[in-house]
Amino acid sequence: MDILYLMIFCSVLLAVVFLIIFIVSARNGQFDDDESPAVRILLESEIVKNKGDKEQKLDIPSEEKSD
Repeated sequence: MDILYLMIFCSVLLAVVFLIIFIVSARNGQFDDDESPAVRILLESEIVKNKGDKEQKLDIPSEEKSD
């Protein structure tokens, strides 16, 4: 029966630790913007390094609707 009390104490302690980590990261802004990182890859142009270590911006044509 003593092990049951120990296991309950450990699980509650672990839950409190995870709750504290969640609250700290929420206050630091970790979960503020959850939509734009997923869409950002579709909107930005790629930057590719050439053999001469120069950065070149690629112009990727976007799909245009023609009526």
